[in-house]
Amino acid sequence: MWYPATVTVAATDEPIRLVEAKRHVHAEDYTDDDAELALLISSARNHVEKYCNTRFATQTVAVKCDCFGDMARLSEAPVQSVTSIVYVDAAGATQTLADTVYELRADGLEAAIVLRYGQSWPAIQPSSRISVTAVVGYEDAPPSVKHAILLFLAGGYEMRENASGDAWTTFDCLLSNHRRGI
Repeated sequence: MWYPATVTVAATDEPIRLVEAKRHVHAEDYTDDDAELALLISSARNHVEKYCNTRFATQTVAVKCDCFGDMARLSEAPVQSVTSIVYVDAAGATQTLADTVYELRADGLEAAIVLRYGQSWPAIQPSSRISVTAVVGYEDAPPSVKHAILLFLAGGYEMRENASGDAWTTFDCLLSNHRRGI
């Protein structure tokens, strides 16, 4: 079983740049709303990530699971790299699993960590958790996701309230192929 991830290194780049957002909401000629638009971009990405259970900006997360078998399907995606796998061995000592024992299969939204040929998972202390730290997220989000983020932030910018039903229907359609674990 996977437990909720903790972001250890936040995204430094957003899928949508401020200039794109300003162009989309027709605010490219002034800077008065730049801070609000930057917040809307970040909020929109955060909402889309939660909606799809997928990371759309590069960030580092730590996530815990109960056993090595859980790694057959990672709770985070897409995964760019695994930084470390830490566990408590049968004697109670904290260990970092050597990267020669496992390999990352970063198959888009279905990422897994599997044993390398001839290797075996180490014994862990009962009731302990395994912690995986990984760099996750798209380097460049899919166009439909970017469009959905623009729709979301435009609704927030223009209406400054909840969006109408039609915008959410379009939002859902654009993101439906990027959802996982639903």
